[in-house]
Amino acid sequence: MSRITDGIVTVDSIINPGWVLPITRCGEILKETSVAITDGIISHIIPREKSKNFISKKNFELPNHVLLPGLINCHGHAAMSLLRGLADDIPLESWLQNIIWPIERKYISETFVRDGTELAIAEMLLSGTTTFSDMYFFPETVADVAIKSGMRCQISFPILDFPSNWAESTDEYLKKGLAMRDNFRHVDLISTIFGPHSTYTLNESSLVNISTLASELDIGVQIHLHETNQEVVQGLAKNDERPIETLLKVGLLGPKTQCVHMTELNSEDIKLLNQTGAQVIHCPESNMKLASGISPINKLLDADINVGLGTDGAASNNDLDLFGELKSAALLAKINTMDATSLTAAEALTLGTLGGAKVLGMDKSIGTIEVGKLGDLIAVNLDHVAMQPIHDIFSQLVYLNSGSQVTHSWIQGQLVVQDSKLLTIDQTDLRQRILNWQKLLTNEL
Repeated sequence: MSRITDGIVTVDSIINPGWVLPITRCGEILKETSVAITDGIISHIIPREKSKNFISKKNFELPNHVLLPGLINCHGHAAMSLLRGLADDIPLESWLQNIIWPIERKYISETFVRDGTELAIAEMLLSGTTTFSDMYFFPETVADVAIKSGMRCQISFPILDFPSNWAESTDEYLKKGLAMRDNFRHVDLISTIFGPHSTYTLNESSLVNISTLASELDIGVQIHLHETNQEVVQGLAKNDERPIETLLKVGLLGPKTQCVHMTELNSEDIKLLNQTGAQVIHCPESNMKLASGISPINKLLDADINVGLGTDGAASNNDLDLFGELKSAALLAKINTMDATSLTAAEALTLGTLGGAKVLGMDKSIGTIEVGKLGDLIAVNLDHVAMQPIHDIFSQLVYLNSGSQVTHSWIQGQLVVQDSKLLTIDQTDLRQRILNWQKLLTNEL
């Protein structure tokens, strides 16, 4: 806690940026404002003139920077960064069945996941993401790397009806995933939910079992849903129902359900989302690259459905820069509706911060700059010549190359990026390990 002696307040850190975007109200900008962090918590938001009454262990003078909540990447497969560029310009079904899944069966291991996840975290931290959600094999290794890197992570442990290098059966996926949850349940940076891959990779009895366990444990579920038209057509042919209807039937559609992609939606699907309170994760760049479709996020937002953003894996994106995702989401919304006012820059930034926090069930602790919330913050330098002139802060952040201008990142008050340099990852060692994987995986081309 901060201490007050003779009118002087002692805090751990105080940040003096040019602008503060609290995100508590869409489009709000604070000037001449300082933000203090104590014990990992935002303890004060004060007019700059009052900062003279504060003493801090660390003082950050950032007059050309904008301070905002750290970005939240709601969906990805971090370790797949090692597969970046290995299978481009291929339709989703062929991409998965003919390239990605065979390579994974051959190479996935704890080492693969450790190195690929560390590469992904390095990229995300340097471009302004402070929280990410991951759905991949060896999730306990993902959690270990996230903790070592000082990054916040939601683990959606994978569940499939077929074997992988991590588990042989649906029961083993569940057993290992729940054991992993128990092992990390008291670690502040890690939260764990169920990660059933999709309705087409799990049979109905498996989905019912997951629904029962999720209800008993009161934890969330993240699932790929309505990613393509083909997925919906197959669901209708197999069960005479759309995948979202299958989720509803088995009890898996509710406020703690995180529906990833959602490109193929009709009015009844949107009504179901609204009625159940389910969350949507929009992955615009991956969906465009794989020609999966366009999520109608304007209709979703108009129906009071919360939306967050995800990059998906680097094998289908190919970067994990969420600022780029903000831009793509805004532009895609405009062309999809043929309305230039659709999804403004300020609205897009809200999806990447508070929207994402709500999706992950973390909005009481992150996603905005408010007293009492965790100190998950980033500072973006607007002084670069390519960022000039500055007429609209939100426009600069969303429509320009803002990820490359992130200079500082704090997670729970701890500095993890300073002056655009990683403080928690040895990049020299990481580069060598990635080079070794590059040589090995190139043989698959």
